[in-house]
Amino acid sequence: MNDRIYVCHTYYHVYVTFLKELNLPKEMRGQAVLVLSKMSNDFEELKSRVEGTGLFAGVVEFDEKREDFFPQLARFRKDSGNFLQNLINRIRFTRLYARLEEPYIPVDFRKYKDIYVYCDSDPIGYYLNQKKIYYHALEDGLNCLKNFDAARYDNRGHFGLKAFLSRRLNLIFVQNGYGKYCLDMEVNDISAIKYPCPRYIEKPRQELADRLDAPDREMILKAFIRDKEGLEKQIEESSRIGDKILVLTDPLCSLPVRERIFRDITDRYKKEGTVFLKPHPRDELDYRRLFPQYPQFDAKVPMEVLNFFPRLRFKKAVAVLTEIKAIAFADEVVRLGEDFMDAYEEPAIHRQNEQI
Repeated sequence: MNDRIYVCHTYYHVYVTFLKELNLPKEMRGQAVLVLSKMSNDFEELKSRVEGTGLFAGVVEFDEKREDFFPQLARFRKDSGNFLQNLINRIRFTRLYARLEEPYIPVDFRKYKDIYVYCDSDPIGYYLNQKKIYYHALEDGLNCLKNFDAARYDNRGHFGLKAFLSRRLNLIFVQNGYGKYCLDMEVNDISAIKYPCPRYIEKPRQELADRLDAPDREMILKAFIRDKEGLEKQIEESSRIGDKILVLTDPLCSLPVRERIFRDITDRYKKEGTVFLKPHPRDELDYRRLFPQYPQFDAKVPMEVLNFFPRLRFKKAVAVLTEIKAIAFADEVVRLGEDFMDAYEEPAIHRQNEQI
């Protein structure tokens, strides 16, 4: 049986996986397999760069399919107006979805001792539970349950019953620690979660990052930085500028509204210093075309990786809903939050936890 396998859906997931593997004794490194799901992200050349680090025994791409790829599932998602019938449809959906996903599964997960899955709400979670394969879940983003407890939001109304049907009977599937074959779920900070699950275990990400030595950090840069020389030059040039403001984008709302949001933000903060943009890896707005007046960092670089550049310093880092407490290269961090977003879209869309 092989040791470890990680299923990642985002660049941040891969970054945390590096932290976890680099915190193991050196003799245990190089034994894990990294799976890159192509469902949510275009990882471009990340596979080859990760392979070049030698940290993993293999890197596998996963052509994971969303439910709308299978038209036969749609009828089970329709609201019949009857709770019992909806529940029966969900049981059928759960079983069929896992069966339809099976041909796209790239590895035999039964051959691995420890399986780690980020965002098990994606199809891989359905598959593993229906195949009765135990796994460890990990939070999708830093403190993401603090702002959006997806399990409780998606299953609001009779949550206790639905959690029982998932956790005890495996008739339906509820993500984030409530699947029958989910052993536990790693989160950064349990105290930030309003409704903790008994299976949550706390593993602060900053502690993992703080333990890295210089070669470990260099390995992460090798994997995530497409043009290290160009980025270092950009940082060197920025060091000669006075007050700098970094604006981190989010994949929020519709593209036209998103453009208006970040025009308003850049207009507000350009009075305090030179504005730099760091697009989110999943943000599809074309900032280089729409905001050419602002220097921009590579969207594919997780913001946490920028902590590894000692000469990078900002007066302020600003985000809308992204958790930015992990940023160490700014004197001040500002998260505009839900109150700010209320002016741009219906509050119920981004205030999910208030509806649980």
